[in-house]
Order: sequence, then C-alpha cells, then structure tokens
Amino acid sequence: MDSRWQLSHKSVKRAYAAVSPFYDLIFDRVFYPGRVEAIKLLGVGPYDQILEVGIGTGLNLPLYPRHRRLVGIDLSGHMLQKAKERVRELGTPHVRLVVMDATRMGFQDNSFDHVLATYVISAVPDPIQVLREIKRVCRPKGHIIILNHFKSDHPVMGRLERMMAPLITRTGLFKPDLQLTPLLEKVGLVPDQIHRVNLLSGWRLVRCINVKETRPQVWPIEGGTHGS
Repeated sequence: MDSRWQLSHKSVKRAYAAVSPFYDLIFDRVFYPGRVEAIKLLGVGPYDQILEVGIGTGLNLPLYPRHRRLVGIDLSGHMLQKAKERVRELGTPHVRLVVMDATRMGFQDNSFDHVLATYVISAVPDPIQVLREIKRVCRPKGHIIILNHFKSDHPVMGRLERMMAPLITRTGLFKPDLQLTPLLEKVGLVPDQIHRVNLLSGWRLVRCINVKETRPQVWPIEGGTHGS
C-alpha cells in the first residue's frame, strides 16, 4: 500500500488535537449504544484491574462500575486533558490516565485482568502491534474487547470503503477499510463473541478470551458464542 495512505503517529496526534474540543459533541451519542454493550461484555469483577487503550476524552468512564481500578492510555495528550476533567467531575480517583503509545506499552506481562479498546483499532498506525501489546499485558483467560468499524463484507459497501480509504486515512482520524478476520488471525486472537452494534449495525463488538498458547482458530457465528 502507498505509504501516503497509511496513518502515522504524527498525523494521528495532529488530527485528535484538532478534534478534541468538539469530539464529545460528535461522537458521544452516536456511538453510545456500542459503548454500553462493550462495558457489559467486559465482565468486570469487583477486584479486576482494567486497561482501556485509546481512552480518548473518557466517554466510557461513566459506564464502568464505580470504584473499579482502571488505567486509561492514549497517544493524544489533548484528548487525555478532557478525560482528566471527566475524572474530576465523576469523582473517580481510582482511575489513572497516562499518555502512552499503545504499540510500546510500559506495563509488565499479564498486568491486567481485562483490556478494552473502543473505536481505536482503526485509528492507530499499527493495529497489529497494538493488539500484540494488548494480548501481552492481559492475563491468560482475561477478556479483550474490541469495538470498531471494520471493512464491510458486502461487495458494494466494501468496494466503496476501499475507494474512500486514501482520502479518510489522510485526515489522520481512522482507516475505514481495516479487515477484522486477517487482523485477529495475525495476532492469534480468536473471538469468543461477535455482535453488530450502533447505527445500521455498522460496527462490530468483538470479545476474545486471551489464550497465550497456540490453538486452532474457530470463528463463531456473529451474535453468538461457541456452541450456540
């Protein structure tokens, strides 16, 4: 692929610094249903340590059970400033926010019980490396939740997304033609559940049980679990 059509750390930082003042206005209500379902699917226990990758302005923060231990990271310091304001408003001192590149996380292996990434995997320069890092820092059998738009399986929509990809990617906001199946296969993640969410069911909510060793990959029918 032409390098001009790929996201870069510089373009992502620039884009999200620009949209941070009005990000919530655009993205809160539109993508709210998916956020709610993602937190439910996370399955947070009372003593679990959670990592949210690409926490942005912290729109998910009010949805977590109160007093849960949460670390949120983001590449954009401008977005995290908004998240810090939200933490103060909610009175949630158990939340720690860190500016960090998700391709090189400063956490030890198996540091978190569950990891959440909502609307972020297509907005990073190297989604494969981000998922490898997510898998590394999540404990064995922990839940990895990915909520994102992926390239449509419909021939016409998929072709349209591929045609639009160069223009949208250049904005630094996201890559619209990222494919789900090859992405997960490359990092050895097997989905336990896949659901369609949000407007026109255009986004996919994926849960993977973190398995560190190699095992055969079996894909479920969307909307259900293995054996359903």
